[in-house]
Amino acid sequence: MGDILLWFIISVLLCQINFLLAERNTKDFQKREHSLVKPYQGSGFGVPNWDFQGSTMVTSNYIRRTPDLRSKQGALWNKIPCRVRNWEVQIHFKVTGTTKELFGDGFAFWYTKERMENGPVFGSKDYFTGLAIIADTYNNHIAHNKLQHPYLSAMVNNGSVSYDHERDGKGTMLGGCEVKMRNMQHETWVTIRYENDRLTISHDLLNKRAWAPCFTMEGVKLPTGYYFGMSATTGDLSDAHDVISVKTYELDTPAGVPKEERPDILPEAEQIVNTVKEEVDTESSVPSMSGVKKFFMCLLVVLGLVVVGVVGIMIYQNQQENNRKRFY
Repeated sequence: MGDILLWFIISVLLCQINFLLAERNTKDFQKREHSLVKPYQGSGFGVPNWDFQGSTMVTSNYIRRTPDLRSKQGALWNKIPCRVRNWEVQIHFKVTGTTKELFGDGFAFWYTKERMENGPVFGSKDYFTGLAIIADTYNNHIAHNKLQHPYLSAMVNNGSVSYDHERDGKGTMLGGCEVKMRNMQHETWVTIRYENDRLTISHDLLNKRAWAPCFTMEGVKLPTGYYFGMSATTGDLSDAHDVISVKTYELDTPAGVPKEERPDILPEAEQIVNTVKEEVDTESSVPSMSGVKKFFMCLLVVLGLVVVGVVGIMIYQNQQENNRKRFY
């Protein structure tokens, strides 16, 4: 009996040790300098490792980038550049508003060379250098847009391309998915995972405690040493855009993959060119004519043929008349 009790106690202690080691290893990979969790306030004023701009307001339960008011912009930016090759960012957020059908404009997650620069792209700089994950809540391109908004998409830029609001970024979009995320009574999450030049976007909008895939893109090359940020904007339509937490993790680098930093490469995505070409070809093609236009075009062609035929007959008859006169 004593031996059984001894083995039981040893087993419990081993389980506890394994649990503590597993928990410690998990936390070791979390990059606290790039994370943001409650309580937000540090010693004195401000929040350690983060800067704020625009309409951003810090409360005890959330950081509100924009209130549910028109023409507001707000952002929060990490002060420390991310120098790890592979990473994952989990964002706990909330979007709420008083309207049911029309709302806007949306928010964005950034991993960019620039930081703390206001601009027209969901509260941040256009012609940016890096990665943008955009949650667009208003459909600007209603006539031609088959996307269902709110829509979550990705864009990689080397500083030479402008975000096209008129087409909701379709010309430079790497991929995306519909995200019904407004006025949820439960927690909503999105995760951005960058691992070995693969970009994976997932979300949990149904409170299932499991990631649902949005899209995955291979061949996305991002430098190290860029900054994480989150911005939001409202226009004629509005929503409140809140960040509740940001958790950033360093991911293991598999054997055979270089672990060194690469600060000097330009952001690049292999499928940008094809996406832009398809969009340009589609938008620049001649629009199809309506049935009424086709009818009038056909009518004009028929009338033209009739006129040509009548003129030809008249010329032919005139020539025949002249030939007969020669014989008399």
